[in-house]
Amino acid sequence: MDILIHNTRTRTKERFQPASPDNVSIYVCGPTVYDRVHIGNGRPAVVFDVLVRVLRLFYENVRYVRNITDIDDKINAAAQAVGEPIAELTNRFAQAYQEDVAALGVIDPTVEPRATSHIPEIIDMIDLLIARGHAYEAEGHVLFDVPSDPDYGSLSQRSLTDMIDGARVEVAPYKRDPKDFVLWKPSAADLPGWDSPWGRGRPGWHIECSAMIRKHLGPSIDIHGGGNDLTFPHHENELAQGRCAGDHANYVRYWMHNGMLTMGTEKMSKSVGNIVTIQELLETYDGEVLRYALLSGQYRQSLVWEERLLVQARSSLDTLYQALRTGTADPSNTSRAYANSPVSDFPDAVLAALTDDLNTPVALAALHAIASKIHIATSEREKSELRGQLLAGGWLLGILDTPADQYFQTNASLDSASIQALIDERQDARIARDFSRADEIRDQLLANGIELEDTAEGTRWKTLSS
Repeated sequence: MDILIHNTRTRTKERFQPASPDNVSIYVCGPTVYDRVHIGNGRPAVVFDVLVRVLRLFYENVRYVRNITDIDDKINAAAQAVGEPIAELTNRFAQAYQEDVAALGVIDPTVEPRATSHIPEIIDMIDLLIARGHAYEAEGHVLFDVPSDPDYGSLSQRSLTDMIDGARVEVAPYKRDPKDFVLWKPSAADLPGWDSPWGRGRPGWHIECSAMIRKHLGPSIDIHGGGNDLTFPHHENELAQGRCAGDHANYVRYWMHNGMLTMGTEKMSKSVGNIVTIQELLETYDGEVLRYALLSGQYRQSLVWEERLLVQARSSLDTLYQALRTGTADPSNTSRAYANSPVSDFPDAVLAALTDDLNTPVALAALHAIASKIHIATSEREKSELRGQLLAGGWLLGILDTPADQYFQTNASLDSASIQALIDERQDARIARDFSRADEIRDQLLANGIELEDTAEGTRWKTLSS
């Protein structure tokens, strides 16, 4: 089965062909850790998590690198504002990010490098660019010489004016060209800095990712991902650095970019102030609901983040989990059981959607079609086979990884033993034809947010959605 990917560089959907038939390399830009991340930062983590799950079905070795930027002017300002050492602040928020995306069901990357752990590699790469005539030193800075790269601009396809405006570059007298960007800059005594051939300083943002790619994945890679707000200047500059340091025309074979989350008509952004953090959302919604909401839109398109989206996501998950409880199902089964299953175990409709440029809305619709079939299946064998398909498809999307009974019974106001005792008492009352008492117990549980469901296999309970 072919995997189709929309390549930002060519603006077309292409058949994925890795450089090596048995090994796939993928790099995704992670967060700059100076605060709690917002739900918009969670979108690339979730999107590329699904991509890696799909790739691992078809390729023996998928090496996935997602970095953490822990040196940046915003980090310096945040640390100074709260009087906290920079290393402590970045460690604290890096851990918070890892916890937040784990709550969204995101699997750990193969490697999660930090920029400050790669200063020697960054310096070596800058040295190489200088030696090749693509960078120059000026007044303690080292800058990339944009005109030295004739293919600069090929990723973003911007005009010269757009490049300068979009990059918000500093027009400094030491620059040869306004588009030239910083690889290394001097550090004042109160800022982080490292010794280098050009004096004590720190790296520019773009060179950090290029050096980490080179260290952990080599001089060229198969897939580079991130939000579409990074296409220019960050990824354009990464491409220039990597191409010029290694003479690789295919430095990145496929560029993938997810669309932004919006609050109303504006992009969700810390600079605008219209954000909601993952941590805040988790106070009200389970991480699986947030993940479902993020996957409900096609990844390349913008997605309006609003309460209605979350309510729909929770209702949709209720429907899928209810199907897993139908018949004589083992309520402890979860999608994780299919983590290492062969491709033949996964439903064709879900695979067809996800291999077509990660069409997650269609894949979710395919799961709901399976759930519908479970309810009308006439034999337990058929129901069991369909539940297996539902769980397998759920694994690829990173959902249905909670036992069904546990999913419906979280946040109960009564302990499970007390609830079961009332259910047993109700059953005894029904047998004794004391329907008034049976109704009282049902109403008592309902008043405590517990809903009963009488089935052929017995009475089940679940907490009501808030």
